Amino acid sequence: MKGSTLHPILIALLLCIALPVISAGKTGDTAPEFTATASNGKTVRLSDYRGKYVVLEWHNNGCPYVGKHYNSGNMQRLQKQWTSQGVVWLTILSSAPGKQGYVNGPAADALTESRGAVPSAVLLDPSGTIGRMYDAKTTPHMFVIDKNGALQYMGGIDSIATADISDIAHAEPYLKEAMLAVAQGSPVAHPVTRPYGCSIKY
Repeated sequence: MKGSTLHPILIALLLCIALPVISAGKTGDTAPEFTATASNGKTVRLSDYRGKYVVLEWHNNGCPYVGKHYNSGNMQRLQKQWTSQGVVWLTILSSAPGKQGYVNGPAADALTESRGAVPSAVLLDPSGTIGRMYDAKTTPHMFVIDKNGALQYMGGIDSIATADISDIAHAEPYLKEAMLAVAQGSPVAHPVTRPYGCSIKY
């Protein structure tokens, strides 16, 4: 209609795509090594965490699907649960400069603090090097790496591909299930699932 405007959330959703794709590679493979600069300026190497479980979380603060899990507190609860048990949680920002989700280090730290998030580190990947290395497709896109450096899970945070907070309670919590299995030394029931969210803005 002439003169009408779209609701900001609808615009954001239109800019995002719930992609029905599965990450390349397979579980049991060694996770690709990377070196990155964290939001606090420190250098982080994946190999520094050999001997620990590692979660990789691809993130875009402007994505409604990411908002679903942060505005509900779901992502923060998972971060707190696992980092308190010695798991390394790395939030990765692969948006290119000028695109949705791009922020510099200080802005990333401010967002982390304002949301009450507790990742072990926020990694800046504006060139998309790490994202492409892992074939990360969406925000969020989740990966679990075991103590030996092998990929044990890659895919969605849960089973319901919407931006609706009310769906979290009804979804199968794929990431949580994977972490529990890996921590117990058990096979992951769904080692590869379809990630959903906004396409990463490489």
